Formats: sequence, C-alpha cells, structure tokens
Amino acid sequence: MPGHNKTGYALAVLFAINAVNFYDRQILGALGEPIRREWRLSDGALGALATAFTLLYAVAGVPLGRLSDRKARTRILSAGVFVWSVLTGLCGLARGFWELFVLRLGVGVGEASCAPAATSLIGDLFPAERRGRALAVFMLGLPFGIAASYAVSSGIAQAWGWRSAFYLAALPGFACAAAALLIAEPRRGVSESRDVGVRWREGSPYRLVLSIPTMWWLILSGAVHNFGMYAISSFLSPYLMRFHGASLRSAGFVSMLVYGVGGGMGLLLGGAAADAAVRRRPNGRVMVAAAAILGSVPLLYLALGRAPGDTRGFALLAGAAIILLYVYYPAVYSAIQDVVEPALRGTAMALYFLAMYVLGASLGPFATGLLSDRFTARAARAAGVLEMTPRALEPFRATGLHAAMQVLPVLGVVLILVLLAASRTVTSDRERLEAWTRES
Repeated sequence: MPGHNKTGYALAVLFAINAVNFYDRQILGALGEPIRREWRLSDGALGALATAFTLLYAVAGVPLGRLSDRKARTRILSAGVFVWSVLTGLCGLARGFWELFVLRLGVGVGEASCAPAATSLIGDLFPAERRGRALAVFMLGLPFGIAASYAVSSGIAQAWGWRSAFYLAALPGFACAAAALLIAEPRRGVSESRDVGVRWREGSPYRLVLSIPTMWWLILSGAVHNFGMYAISSFLSPYLMRFHGASLRSAGFVSMLVYGVGGGMGLLLGGAAADAAVRRRPNGRVMVAAAAILGSVPLLYLALGRAPGDTRGFALLAGAAIILLYVYYPAVYSAIQDVVEPALRGTAMALYFLAMYVLGASLGPFATGLLSDRFTARAARAAGVLEMTPRALEPFRATGLHAAMQVLPVLGVVLILVLLAASRTVTSDRERLEAWTRES
C-alpha cells in the first residue's frame, strides 16, 4: 500500500473512532431531558452525570497517555473503543441515577485512550506543515459524532425510548476496534524534519512537559474553553426545549445543525487558517485561536438574548459562534505539537486533557446545572412558590437555565486573555525545541 494510502486509511479510521467517541460521549446531552423527567432529577444531577464521565476520562488519560509514548498506539485505541462501546450499551439497562453514574465512569476510562494515542499517531504520520489540517480532519469526528448523536439518539428516543438509543450507540465501536488493528504503527519522530527517533531527554516526562512555558497557558486555555463547550453541549437541547418550546426531535435537529455542522465548519477553517498563519509567524496558530474566540463572544451573547420561541434567530447566531469556538481545537492541538518533542506528545496531550476535563468539562455541566437550579429556585420564590418540590419548580426551569447560560460569553473573554499570554511564549519554546532537535 503506497504511503499516502496508508496515511489516508489511518486518518479515516482515527476520524471514525473520534466520531464514535463523541457520539457516545454526547448521548446524555441528547437524552438528558427525558432521563431527567423520568427520574425527576435536578439540573445539578444531570450535570453530575456528565461530570462522572469526564472526571475518570481525565484521570485515566494520564497513564494512558504515557502508555501511548511507549507501547503500540493502535492496540491501545482498539482496546479502548471496544471497552467504551460495551459500557455504552449497558447504560441502557440502568434503572436509576447511580447505576447510570457508575456506567458512565467506565465509559470515561475507555474513551480516555482515544485522544493521546490518536494525536500522537497523527504527529508521526504527517509532517509539521500538514499537521494542522490532519488534526482538523481527526477533530471533525467531534462535531460529526455530536451531530449524529443529537439527531439519531433523539429520534430513536422519541420513537422507542431513550434506552434503545444507548443499545444502538454501542454497535459502530466494534467495527472501529477491528479497523484500528489494521493501521500500520509508524516509528516515533519519523515525520520530523530531522530524524529524532524515539530519543527523549532524561528526567520525569511530566516535569519535562511542564517545563515548557507555553504548555501552562495552553493547559489553562483548555480548561476554560471546555468549561464553556461542555456546558453548551450538555444543556443545548434542554435549553431549546424549555426556553424555545422545541420538541425532543426538533431540539435534536437544531442542536445537530448548531453544534455539529457549525463545529465541522470551524474545524476545517481552523486547521487551514492555523497552518497558513504558522508559516507567517511562529505564534500564528495561537493567534488564530484568540481571534476566533474574540469573534464568538458577541455572537453568543446575542444568541442568548433572543426572545422565547425565536429558535431560528438563536440557531443562526449560536451556530456562527460555534463555528468560531471550534477553530480553537486544530489551532491549539497543533500548537502543542510545535513545542513538544515527538516522544513526549502523548504525555503532553494527556496532561492537557487532565486539566481540560477535570477543571473544564467536568465542572462546566455541573456548575451550569447548579446555577440553573439556583436561578430556578429564585424565580420560583419570586413568584410566591413556597415548597421547592420538583413539580413546583418545573415551570421555572426555563428561566433558571437561561440565566445560568449567561456566564458563557464571560468565559470567552477570559479565554482570549489566556491565549494572548500563550502567544508570547510560543516562539521561544519552538526555538528551544528546534535547538534540541539539531543536537539529537
């Protein structure tokens, strides 16, 4: 098989695995409202189900990332996707909150194998000048999987119940597990301009990664960005159903367009823009991410300002904001590859994801849910409600969630400042890596 065909097959499989990853991850966002109503959960509990996944995802990612720097990445991916697919199917058998909570913990462990191993593979399959676009294709699995999860899961749930959606979600992962074993494992460092082999510097790999100033800023940026993105993904469909009066199926369709199609456009735009920008200036990738977030803040603010029932206006503004928010991923992921040596990239991504998910993705849905509960109770008290029972609070949940979502544009401003700080250290860190590579 010619080299381009090998890399093309590998990238296609990695895209498919990432799509299944985010399909299974997002399924609670698509099915959250019917699950909440059946079990009479609060928004805080709904957010905690997302937190269950992301906490173990982040913690398990560190040893799995280190393992990806030492063992065959294709086998790690195959085992991971098989395990999380089995556990996703078992979620349909859950009979209460805690059973589903524990199963989602297991799904998180399985999915933790995906990003460190896959991004490390891409770093060795593609040269630096093509890496941003390759990572953008891989990351297209994110909006594609989320879009499919919103559209397919909500449709299945409305027709046959939410449990059936979990059962069917498990099936594609088994094919991906087999396909991953057919990827030829590349030698580490083979696509660098200089052959660095598998050599790494002496010392703790974690300390070496954290000795890079840019990594600290990028890790912080990941936490801030994922706080907002996971809050959106977890509560987008509930927001559409409560505030704009959409049905489960139509909320899933609009969410698919906003988060899925918009996200795909952002990834393609971000990958191309990041590769073009880095040819002009060493910190170009990070500056592209900062500029995109700057454009997203007013769009998100205006989207949340649309009146109840204006689903079209909300979708257009939120979709434009999501396009720009997704530019972040290929730009920052490829920036990490620019400042970290090949034999430490799996470790670097694992540390990045640890903060991204523990401080960002796990807190985002949970904190947003708690805020929503607090604002819901405040609205109920203002209306003269005395007993804070689930049934009494239900009419005020639209108001509560709408108020909680207002924190998202503020997070965008914080993220811009963090990315600008990262842009000031990228050049020197790249030069330091290039000097080390020449000596190797």
